[in-house]
Amino acid sequence: MSPTRTSPPDLMPVLSRGKHHSARRGACFMEYASVLAGEKWSDHPTCTHPALGALARAVNDCTSNAARGELATLIPSVIGQLGDDDTDVLVAVRAASEAIAIASASRQHALAAGLIRCEELLEGTPLVAASALVSEALAAVPDSAKWARQYVSSVGPLNPRSVVRLCEAIIRTSVVGIAEACVPDADARMRRLLTVAIDDLQPRVTAHARTMQSV
Repeated sequence: MSPTRTSPPDLMPVLSRGKHHSARRGACFMEYASVLAGEKWSDHPTCTHPALGALARAVNDCTSNAARGELATLIPSVIGQLGDDDTDVLVAVRAASEAIAIASASRQHALAAGLIRCEELLEGTPLVAASALVSEALAAVPDSAKWARQYVSSVGPLNPRSVVRLCEAIIRTSVVGIAEACVPDADARMRRLLTVAIDDLQPRVTAHARTMQSV
């Protein structure tokens, strides 16, 4: 399946919160993605990397009823976004970097700790842009960053088997943090987060596709 963006369907779907057994009872963002991809009805279709799918589901569920329909044009863009080994961390970093400055104090602490773990995972990798996002996000919340570094140090090394769960937790905390922040444009911020996360992965998907074609 081509990783490039496709045109949205002529009749845009009406999105609703949560998981649905069939289209008759409504559909969330990723359930419509499964239909467009020609897969079996599911909110966890194989056409999209799990981390990006988790972000899309969280944004879908946390966006207000009035604004949720605006997400529909992004649905075709997640199809074919299969990512690679770094995708979990990249999506988590993007989500946390968008949320941390406006999240509540408790979520800010949690996101700072998550970013520090991501910083550890990015060490020694060529993912310079992601590392820069981490540094900028932590610099924006110095008190939370200081607390988080002490906390992470006291906890000890991260279990490699916990990376996926860690990233999922960061993604969910980030989206809820934006949704419940004292800002007038929470819906727009969540839509922007999903849009930028999709764009972040596009060059990597394209590069992966070219590699596979040359094999």
